[in-house]
Amino acid sequence: EVQLVESGGGLVQAGGSLRLSCAVSGFTVDDYNIVWFRQAPGKEREGVACISARGQTKHYVDSVKFRFTIYNDGAKNTMYLQMNSLKPEDTAVYYCATEGVSWCGSGWYENDMEYWGKGTLVTVSS
Repeated sequence: EVQLVESGGGLVQAGGSLRLSCAVSGFTVDDYNIVWFRQAPGKEREGVACISARGQTKHYVDSVKFRFTIYNDGAKNTMYLQMNSLKPEDTAVYYCATEGVSWCGSGWYENDMEYWGKGTLVTVSS
């Protein structure tokens, strides 16, 4: 059974940092990509970062580029999203998901994802 379990969310002040984790079971991070999505209150879910299988490529949307870093730990079969210089507009529920493919495409869409975690809430206060 495939499972993705996020953790690491919480309340942080603007300018602070958090590290989100996505623990994976049922497949390995060497097999499939992982996409981090977020959904802010009243907004659509958006993909913010993607890492391909084995961490060969990493991609970010402009709004988080140079602030967020996606990486994996193959030994723990866990993906991470290191978030620095957080802003109030980063407040959202963050989800990890996989398309069940090894690469990252040019865009990441909800309907393309095969498996999802349940999300972890990140709140950034001003």
